[in-house]
Amino acid sequence: MIKNKFITIYNDLQEKIESGIYLPDSKLPSEHELTELYDTSRETARKALNLLAQNGFIQKVKGKGSIVLDVGKFNFPVSGLVSFKELTQKLGKQVSTYVHELVLMKPDPFLCRQLNISTEDKVWKVVRTRKIDGERIILDQDYFLESVVPSLTKEICKHSIYDYLENDLQLPISFAKKEITVERATEAVQTRLDLRDYDHTVLVKNFVYLDDARLFQYTESRHRLDKFRFVDFARRSHS
Repeated sequence: MIKNKFITIYNDLQEKIESGIYLPDSKLPSEHELTELYDTSRETARKALNLLAQNGFIQKVKGKGSIVLDVGKFNFPVSGLVSFKELTQKLGKQVSTYVHELVLMKPDPFLCRQLNISTEDKVWKVVRTRKIDGERIILDQDYFLESVVPSLTKEICKHSIYDYLENDLQLPISFAKKEITVERATEAVQTRLDLRDYDHTVLVKNFVYLDDARLFQYTESRHRLDKFRFVDFARRSHS
């Protein structure tokens, strides 16, 4: 069985990216250059590049060509409920958190809907930037019910809120519902993240519950496109 030529080109380019011949943030040869390198048509070269983009090896940037992504992305579990501290303990990377904002506030109508509360309730708003190896790649915006979390400090927010909730307040955090989308980065987001040439982020919304099924936290977490791989484990059920 003869393999489609664009698959052969794709496999060769993938191997070169994974082996470091093409480094992250470098440019792949253009479609025209690939036609000469592999003695093929422009349409075949385009198919190979499209497949590389679909599988997370490159990002096509208008006016710049095909930019190689960092295939050593950080695995972020979709089904799991982990804190940033727990995630980064396994990375062996230099990490830090900067707290932009910590305020106790009245919720607006949007937050009331997300947390199923009234405007008479109060929530903690926490805005933090997460830095890994010197780059700001995550922006977290958290909201906690004051009725569940009576106090917070910037030091707690910088260290680990979940560590404080579970070990100091003895709160049994149980499960979360998640929504994952890709959205255009606003100007405010761009000023707080090192987005490079990317103008979109992966937005993960978390609705977090205690083991008595009380919703107590709503989070919007924005991740730089090239730095995370969202992973899950699925098992087919048989009826």
